[in-house]
Amino acid sequence: MGVIRGCEMTLGYIAHSVFRFCQLVLALTVCGLYGVDLHRANREHKYSDGKWVYAEVTASLSAVTALLYLIPFVARVPLLFVWDLILFILWIALFGVFGKMYIGTRADDFGIQRMKNAVWVDLVNALLWLISACGMLVYWIKHRNNRTRFTGRATV
Repeated sequence: MGVIRGCEMTLGYIAHSVFRFCQLVLALTVCGLYGVDLHRANREHKYSDGKWVYAEVTASLSAVTALLYLIPFVARVPLLFVWDLILFILWIALFGVFGKMYIGTRADDFGIQRMKNAVWVDLVNALLWLISACGMLVYWIKHRNNRTRFTGRATV
């Protein structure tokens, strides 16, 4: 029984790591897609638009979170699904802001086409963080430590 349980835990951790690695790669992709415009504005001594800064902050928070989740015992922290839900909300807001700007426009320029592609990467990121939040919630409900009401010593 111990070998089977250990194998299940190993396969679960590998699946968890692959999922988090996908989140990391997509967050870094968004950093690159929006960072091009921020770098160009900085090079031309123009102001940085807050929308692009928001995109970079959201992607950076997601990348750091995905990296932290790759540490084996970090994902077992109770109520961590709330942070995943917050990241989902940030990604949905990002998708809404840039989707309104770029989904209906014609892609006459390479930059516009790049931003239209970035909008869909934002949506995929949002969906991945929603799946992550739901999965972490299920994990937390399944593995929380229920104790008896009277003595608190026995596990129910």
